[in-house]
Amino acid sequence: MYTRALGPFSVAAIGFGCMSLSHAYGTPPAPEDAAPVVLKALELGYTHLDSAALYGFGANETLLGHVLKGRWHEVVLATKGGMFRNAQGQREVDGRPEVIVQNCEESLTRLGIEAVDLYYLHRRDKRIPIEDSVGALADLVRAGKVKTIGLSEVSAATIRAAHAVHPITAVQTEYSLWTRNPEVAVLDTCRELGIAVVAFSPLARGFLTGHLRELSTLPPKDIRHNMPRFQGDHLPHNLTLLDGLAAVARELGCTMGQVALAWVLARGEHIIPIPGTTRIDHLEENAGAIDVHLSESTLQTLDALINPRTVSGPRYSEAVQRDIDTEEMPA
Repeated sequence: MYTRALGPFSVAAIGFGCMSLSHAYGTPPAPEDAAPVVLKALELGYTHLDSAALYGFGANETLLGHVLKGRWHEVVLATKGGMFRNAQGQREVDGRPEVIVQNCEESLTRLGIEAVDLYYLHRRDKRIPIEDSVGALADLVRAGKVKTIGLSEVSAATIRAAHAVHPITAVQTEYSLWTRNPEVAVLDTCRELGIAVVAFSPLARGFLTGHLRELSTLPPKDIRHNMPRFQGDHLPHNLTLLDGLAAVARELGCTMGQVALAWVLARGEHIIPIPGTTRIDHLEENAGAIDVHLSESTLQTLDALINPRTVSGPRYSEAVQRDIDTEEMPA
């Protein structure tokens, strides 16, 4: 793959989001089945791997620690703290400095490394000044536990406030044809400040591949059951958008997912998508998106087809949205 800048690192233009190997989508594979997927990613040229303390409640980091032992020099690893499983077994957002430091120490232990390349605040804790949370991340850099720092799902104003405390290397945010929130201000702010945008769910949680047509095919714990765009009348409406995407893919001689990834890549040189998968064939397919070149007219066709006005439903439930610090697209 060709490369893009992730702060001081040069990484493959498409990264590998490792969450689904342990968490959230479908039925996560057993570690012995997930390990070959990670190894194949390295073979295919993926050099940017993304994890978090939350994913599998530590299991994802443990998996990577096992598989990548002795091979850390081949990858740039990102992981996250500030959102984790608490003592009651529930997901919790906590941005207190002492909690961030503890989260990082626990991640390093699971990974079996002395320092992580990129460490994100997974969610902004709105009870804590962002300057305090970022100050803890800066302390981790000074302590040699973290090489660079990032933020996830934050607004442009939060990015600027954080960057004034310590340079921010990357901002992770959901970005795809059907989720355009970063276009309000985050993309431009990051470009101005020299910050990479790491786009998670660039395939719209599998929707833009065309393979997901009904929720009955998903196991009960799959998080898409609780996402409005996959529910009620929203899903059949959104499915109608795929016909046009499929037509573009046929014209280009590639898959729908590759078109969707190529669109994200075309939005800016500072943007790095990190699609996830549990399957080697999908890993290979995603890597092939770098060879898909979209003309200006094709980009305009895609923008007109799938955008905030044509997609039905909010991306999160109201309860989940309360933890998010991003700008919303205007109605």
